[in-house]
Amino acid sequence: MISIRIENLTKRFGAVTALHGLDLVVEPGELFFLLGPSGCGKTTLLRCMAGFYIPEEGRILFGDEDVTRLAPHKRNTGMMFQSYALWPHMTVAENVAFGLEERRLPKAEIRTKVGEALESVHMGAYAERRPNQLSGGQQQRVALARALVIRPRCLLLDEPLSNLDARLRLEMRMEIRRVCKEFKLTTVYVTHDQKEALSVSDRMAVLDAGHILQVGTPQQIYRRPARKTVADFIGETNFIPGTLVADSGGHPRVATAIGEFDGVYGDPKNPPAPGTQVTLSIRPECLTISPEKAGENSVLGRIGKSVYLGENAQYDFVSGPASLKILELNPRFVDRSSTEEFHASVQPEDVVVLKD
Repeated sequence: MISIRIENLTKRFGAVTALHGLDLVVEPGELFFLLGPSGCGKTTLLRCMAGFYIPEEGRILFGDEDVTRLAPHKRNTGMMFQSYALWPHMTVAENVAFGLEERRLPKAEIRTKVGEALESVHMGAYAERRPNQLSGGQQQRVALARALVIRPRCLLLDEPLSNLDARLRLEMRMEIRRVCKEFKLTTVYVTHDQKEALSVSDRMAVLDAGHILQVGTPQQIYRRPARKTVADFIGETNFIPGTLVADSGGHPRVATAIGEFDGVYGDPKNPPAPGTQVTLSIRPECLTISPEKAGENSVLGRIGKSVYLGENAQYDFVSGPASLKILELNPRFVDRSSTEEFHASVQPEDVVVLKD
């Protein structure tokens, strides 16, 4: 297992700067996701790691080796593309064997390694079929076996599941995680799919416009977004503008148009000063509705629109000038009159105070 270190990496395409002085460390054996909207720079960063792009500034290190300007075929990385990139005229076994044949390994060793790689992704019985005889999920498994068979130092995945239907995506998410952990591979995975990143990654980096906005575990990114852009991109949230009126030992209180809220800082290392304009981020599932006031972080309002989904319901909760989205499990308030008043409450640890 190796680490991957990115140091002050800058990549330009003509007058456009795609990556702005990035610093990042992927730990040995880690399944690390690069997440962000289209055009944010995540694929550019992955291609720099693979050697397809050479950065203008900065370094890329695999362990202690500087690979910044090393040719792709000399980096010993496994790469999976969005399109699978399987040779249509070759069998499954021949596709998987291609990288080993390029390395001029003995034929007997190639057969053994190809068999092991196909068995590891449950495709051993399909060795003699051609790609057009396989489903999308099966082609994805073959592409994964081809990347693994060369025993790469690290695995680089560029939106590998985007061409699969929803059911196959769910299946392959956990299959990729299983294989990466079984082979103890340091893996960097590019996606724009939040659920994919949250459910599979050990850690992730959220990118926007060539900058890394935040790095953390799925729980840290979702529950403690450091910036408004991160909170807005990862899942749904309610944004409430306000003013920081007090800070008691790192416990902020914010005044808003619908009342005051106690909360936590999204970025506790860089807290705003009292009097600063801030934004509260409150996830819909963190708000609870009740007839009675529950705690200090409680606002009075009424239920506007509601959507009943069986195991849960979605509400628009109208409080003064604000409309809050609320997600309720085992819903009880769907049929309530819109004129009834209720309290919507939230725990302080679920109120994230953001500077931007």
